[in-house]
Amino acid sequence: LWNVLLSFSGLVALIQLLFLPFFPESPPYLLLQKGDKNGCLEAMKQLWGEGNYHTEFEDMLKERAATKGTKIMNVLEVLKEPSVRRQLSIMLLLLLSIQLCGLKIFRTANIQESIIPYVSLGVAISELFSIIFCSSIIDRFGRRILLWGGYLLMALILVLFETSLQLSDQFSWMRYCSVILIFLFIIAYGIGP
Repeated sequence: LWNVLLSFSGLVALIQLLFLPFFPESPPYLLLQKGDKNGCLEAMKQLWGEGNYHTEFEDMLKERAATKGTKIMNVLEVLKEPSVRRQLSIMLLLLLSIQLCGLKIFRTANIQESIIPYVSLGVAISELFSIIFCSSIIDRFGRRILLWGGYLLMALILVLFETSLQLSDQFSWMRYCSVILIFLFIIAYGIGP
């Protein structure tokens, strides 16, 4: 019944997708990234109710002043930075070990055993692509839009994935659609949630 469990996570993502438009942007995002002081205060009031948020607001202003002189690094600069090599190595090790988890899905999709290691490599490349892509667009669009779009794509992909698994016994080419949908799901997850 793993497909029911997979569908349940899609249902949770759909519920989050429906409620996300009713939440305000993050106050630190509004102040630190957008420079919108009034929007930040309004978001604080909407999230926490009426009250005096002067202390929290001052802390965010101090953080803004502290980070004003720092340069935002792109992906290549982060990869070249010696101070983060250990963290990057651990993250890469975790990403590589996660690849062993998808073998059951690939077998259920009737993928040939000899192709599964290459498909797992494709999953890792999809994860890497989504991390690089998300880190380059998050400042431009903000977390809210990426979350909303990611959950919407994930819900749609899960419906298509379940359909492709049901039809994989009837049509042999559906197994490749399942693999492509897994790649797309990973990319949507990496860009959004």
